[in-house]
Amino acid sequence: MPASGYMQDPDFITLFVAPLEAAGIQYMITGSVASSIYGEPRNTLDIALVVLLKQSQISQLPILYPEDHFYLPPSDIIVIESRRESRGHFNIIHHKTGLKADIYLSRGHPYLDWSLAHTRRVQTENCEVTIAPPEYVILHKLQFYKESNHQRYLRDIAGMIEQQTLDQTFLQAAIATLQLDYQWQAAIAFSNR
Repeated sequence: MPASGYMQDPDFITLFVAPLEAAGIQYMITGSVASSIYGEPRNTLDIALVVLLKQSQISQLPILYPEDHFYLPPSDIIVIESRRESRGHFNIIHHKTGLKADIYLSRGHPYLDWSLAHTRRVQTENCEVTIAPPEYVILHKLQFYKESNHQRYLRDIAGMIEQQTLDQTFLQAAIATLQLDYQWQAAIAFSNR
């Protein structure tokens, strides 16, 4: 996999990803950590994880993230969030470091299945981890840019455009379907600076 070779603070992996790996819970790293691996590194205080959490696995979370070390919402909140069609979400926070994992449970994203079929495995200092494909990361960053107009999303996307070979057929179709053409053109212009 062509990548910049950059990996965020290994504490993110040790604290939040390694427990999911050990428990066999399906996930993929996305957000700023993924875009830093695929493109231009930048610091972040959180890790975004798409987690395909089965109802039977919810009871494992307090064991994986014990309350004396982590803030984890009550199980009934996680159950409610896991049943939402879109934007199901909760946070896990490590008390000592303040590091945070944004856990996205959404099953409603139109390209989730494609993304899960195209994840990539990357070896870190601590373990092998699953990363969302760069096209999925780009689509989400385009959506965030559309909602917030923050330039950092364009910078993240530009870094991935410059350093990755992207599935342009998939990406162009998804951009058109999600009506992100304007945002995509802004990202292209940003990368051509």
